[in-house]
Amino acid sequence: MEQLTAIHWVYFLIVVVVIITMGFRKDTLLPCIAGIFIIGWMYTGSLVSSVQVVYNALITSAIEFLSIIMVIALVVAMSNALRDIGADEIMVLPIKKLMINPSVAFFALGFVMLLFSWFVWPSPAVVLVGAIMLPAALKAGLPAIWAAVAMNIFGHGMGLSSDYFIQGAPAIAAGAAGIDDTMALSMATLPLWLVMSVVTVTISFLMMRKETGLKPVFTETIDKTKTDEKPTFGVYFVAVLTPLIFILDIFVMYKYQLRGGDATALVGGTAVLIMCIVSIVQHNPVNSLEKITDHVKEGFVFGIRIFAPVIVIGAFFFLGSEEMAQVILDENATGLLNDLGLALSQSIQLSRLPVAFIQMVVGAITGLDGSGFSGLPLVGSLAQTFSAAIDINKEMLTGLGQLTTIWVGGGTIIPWAIIPVAAICDVNPLDLAKKNIIPVAAGLFVTFIVALFLL
Repeated sequence: MEQLTAIHWVYFLIVVVVIITMGFRKDTLLPCIAGIFIIGWMYTGSLVSSVQVVYNALITSAIEFLSIIMVIALVVAMSNALRDIGADEIMVLPIKKLMINPSVAFFALGFVMLLFSWFVWPSPAVVLVGAIMLPAALKAGLPAIWAAVAMNIFGHGMGLSSDYFIQGAPAIAAGAAGIDDTMALSMATLPLWLVMSVVTVTISFLMMRKETGLKPVFTETIDKTKTDEKPTFGVYFVAVLTPLIFILDIFVMYKYQLRGGDATALVGGTAVLIMCIVSIVQHNPVNSLEKITDHVKEGFVFGIRIFAPVIVIGAFFFLGSEEMAQVILDENATGLLNDLGLALSQSIQLSRLPVAFIQMVVGAITGLDGSGFSGLPLVGSLAQTFSAAIDINKEMLTGLGQLTTIWVGGGTIIPWAIIPVAAICDVNPLDLAKKNIIPVAAGLFVTFIVALFLL
């Protein structure tokens, strides 16, 4: 272990400042940039070199996240193309017919949101599912506030915290934790994800049943998805082809054991090809040229908007990982967080209980910024640090931090993070956060208890 020096303590102090800043619900980019500059200055001893370190750290972080940004941009571009042609409505039409009462509507809305979140991410899925299925759910007697809860819990909670197909969240956490196989992290986290999901959904459903009762209360709503124009054969073709292709992707992943970047590449390539097919079906091949450009632009704007702050925050926390620090600083750099963790293990008796507790607390605090992703580099780095200090399952510990960060900050109990769902369902974000907080808190508590036995 490296001898702790002033640079270690300064880095630790900046980490504390970043966490406190998050706790006050403020953006953390300035302290992260300042932290990179200060660490670069202390390490190199040169003002010019420290300025270069800031840029190099951002470039290194951007390269680390580039594949994730790319696949998300392409998936959103595909989603926009499907929405433009109207194929998205046809894809969920059979499920809309199943909504016969509030209970069925709650789970139908939730599971469709989960499915779409896995393949197009929760943010575009909110608009997609909300515009198509919400009127049917309300007609079945499901109150708007509980429709928002279902979409929130299943989408931004279950969907985003697992992210099995796009693998954005696991890739970020795995990269910071030094885990090469992203799918290995996802599989290790599966038991914790199941516990968190089952507990949260069950309590939410029971609360909904207690509040609404068993009798459906039908309400008059205007179905904005209806149109006088009948879908063409091409629209039906796209609506059937799209899910079949993604099902085929899943089969190929399983058969050929595609993991991590290989699986992401398959999803991303599929998304861009579907987008092209949809655009050609909607327009003729000549006119589709501009439309494809528009969809790609919209997708990349969305991806950059989501990940721009994550790149900056990740650049700072990557300095805590030895492998990334050596890329940013030089080959002699060590992992600052790793060194601190090893020193802590020698002075304080660490065990699974305090380590798991610290991981969850840090994950929850970093989620207060409402991003859900900005804290992933930190919890990943902490998992790597703790696993080097004590005998503990690094993948499971990383997954615990990932789940906590996203369930808190990804958009379930932070009011400023759940505005899209609240807006679609026309409910107050504070009211939605109040409905979510008891189920999510209970889920996190049970998940913590289970994690103590699995770590």
